[in-house]
Amino acid sequence: MSINIKEQTSIPVSKVQRAAKFIKTGARVGGNYMKHYAQKVVNPSMTKDQLHLDNATDIYDSLSELKGSALKVAQMMAMDKNMLPRAYQDKFTMAQYSAPPLSYPLVVKTFKQYFGETPEGMFETFTPSAVNAASIGQVHQATKDGKTYAVKIQYPGVASSVSSDLKLVRPFALRLLNMNERELDHYMDEVEEKLLEETNYDLEINRGTEIATACGHIDNLTFPIYYKELSSPRIITMDWMEGLHIREWLLTNPSQELKNKIGQAMWDFYHYQVHEMLQVHADPHPGNFIIQEDEKLAVIDFGCVKVIPEDFYQGYFALIKKDLLIKQEELDQIFFDLEFISHKDTPVEQEYFKSIFREMISLLGRPFHVDAFDFADDSYFQQIFKLGDRISNDKMFRKSKQARGSRHGLYINRTYFGLYNLLNQLQANITTTKPDWLK
Repeated sequence: MSINIKEQTSIPVSKVQRAAKFIKTGARVGGNYMKHYAQKVVNPSMTKDQLHLDNATDIYDSLSELKGSALKVAQMMAMDKNMLPRAYQDKFTMAQYSAPPLSYPLVVKTFKQYFGETPEGMFETFTPSAVNAASIGQVHQATKDGKTYAVKIQYPGVASSVSSDLKLVRPFALRLLNMNERELDHYMDEVEEKLLEETNYDLEINRGTEIATACGHIDNLTFPIYYKELSSPRIITMDWMEGLHIREWLLTNPSQELKNKIGQAMWDFYHYQVHEMLQVHADPHPGNFIIQEDEKLAVIDFGCVKVIPEDFYQGYFALIKKDLLIKQEELDQIFFDLEFISHKDTPVEQEYFKSIFREMISLLGRPFHVDAFDFADDSYFQQIFKLGDRISNDKMFRKSKQARGSRHGLYINRTYFGLYNLLNQLQANITTTKPDWLK
């Protein structure tokens, strides 16, 4: 996929520069609210659609210039269909494919810093313009000795600005996500840890190689090979994977049989990682998958991998069993261990939060309760969205004095909802394999 967006010649790198950009954007958002409420005096029936569009445009434009953690958080929010108004979803989804790329002189500067030579000195051909640009880095196509490579270059300053950016994006996240501060802060540590890992390209190469090797036996799945001699802490060189992203592929009107085939490969990939490896590719957005001409699914990015602690795994998936034949004391212990409830809760609060999380996990676990599941069933997703809306607007949930749920659940829930959304886009009917102990 190529992109034709105006290139950036620089990125604000210092904390002062980046903070100034956030302050300027915050002022614009404040101005949009003032304009909206002034117009609403004249037209009381006016909706917030234009307000959402104006804010989404201003916030996305700002974050796409800053790149890095703030833009990645926007991308994560866009993956959850019921988290944001539609205008934000549409804008933030662009972070998956088409953030404004860096100009070529900055790419050359990075190469010289790590290799002491230009891209042309290392490769026979190298596209001066990025073929894909996202939140953490951008991709160029290169050739050498008859092979075609994808070369991913990290944006300058991304790694060093993760912590400060997350502090700056916090007020926007609180307002957009309708979360309480305790809940947001509880998860921000986990987000920061994962984003710092995403900027570690040596770690990405090692994890990508490990998972590709372990999952090499899965039908209709393929992975790029990484080339360490052509890589560095801020540059990754891997095989160029020819093919189409999911949205493009669906425009070719593939048969139901083909959609099921690709969807099954995706399900099997996640099943094996979670239940056999206890780690998982935790960034299941459409930009990380390519469907090739031989009808195989290529996985192209391993920047975000969640290692699943054994005790969290046992408790979380115990709750997904269809017939929850667990003694009440054991069930309560699982709820405590997963931090859904605590000893600070009153008996009323404990019962309320146990019922809420039981309902959530039952809904999330529904595909595990049958031999095959049709992810084209939009009514299933509507139930998920309605439950999310109900919980986020519930007074008891909003007024909770503590965060709910283990931090480990953040990326596991995100992984499954992301996977389910991709399978929904594919309209795939899947044989939902599960580990023996979960049957």
